Amino acid sequence: MLRVKNITKKFKEHIVLDNLNLELEKGDMLGFLGQNGAGKSTTFRIILGLLNPTSGTILFKGIEFTKKDFDNIGFLPEERGLHSNLTVMEELIFMGSLKGLNKKTIIKNANYWLEKFSVIQYTHKKIVELSKGNQQKIQLIVSIIHNPELLILDEPFSGLDPINVEILKEAIIELNEQGTTIIFSSHRLEHIEELCNKVAILNDGRLKAYGTITEVKNKLQYKSIVIASDIDMSYLKDIEGVQEVIQQKNVLTLKVKDEDTCHKIFQEVKKQKFITRFEIQEPSIKDVFLEIMNKKGSDTDE
Repeated sequence: MLRVKNITKKFKEHIVLDNLNLELEKGDMLGFLGQNGAGKSTTFRIILGLLNPTSGTILFKGIEFTKKDFDNIGFLPEERGLHSNLTVMEELIFMGSLKGLNKKTIIKNANYWLEKFSVIQYTHKKIVELSKGNQQKIQLIVSIIHNPELLILDEPFSGLDPINVEILKEAIIELNEQGTTIIFSSHRLEHIEELCNKVAILNDGRLKAYGTITEVKNKLQYKSIVIASDIDMSYLKDIEGVQEVIQQKNVLTLKVKDEDTCHKIFQEVKKQKFITRFEIQEPSIKDVFLEIMNKKGSDTDE
């Protein structure tokens, strides 16, 4: 569906993207992660044809991306932009027409999503009269009203309350289940892990991790053990293979290097009379992200 092939972008002598490679099949959902300034927005602008790469190619359905492919892509920018003096329906009709839809199709699609997002009552209200959260819903409808094959979402959950976050997540899942390929960036890493089947992590314009959620999580060899007990278990820090210990009240968290260390700790814990919790936790995407951000200049693993 989409291939980002050897993309490099320089501004004068500053390298913003350094030989970036990504590949998405139809129906993939990619979480695109990185600190501010990592190159995420630049990547989106290059995919959308808003910015030319210094070198490299964007392929869409196996051929080089051209302007005619724009109508197959939806984009929700981080910086929202609606025509504040238009009504909701006027805005959707205008934006849908730019994607080549006729008015009847636009109204049909618009009503479906307005109902889905519980904003159908605002159809004839001006954008400026809506709350920030409801404006964000309209902005998302603008990006999907033409049923795009590829949808790019830049910080889609920013500024939304928990209820609206769940509504938006449900819409993203529905679109993905219908076959829409989705790329989205978010600082809410739990959403990436919950929704995506693939993840890419950028640091200083270089791809540091890329693959399925499981593959990327497996970059970290360690596991965490959480033990809850009123008994002093601090002596476990002396077991070989324990890398880090965090004590919070009666909960002890141990970062250990491998499963053999987990087994050693379990054998020790079994000797105690009463333990309320013993849990082995796999690394999260957040753990991987923080590890990468703390290792500047490490080599790319793909």
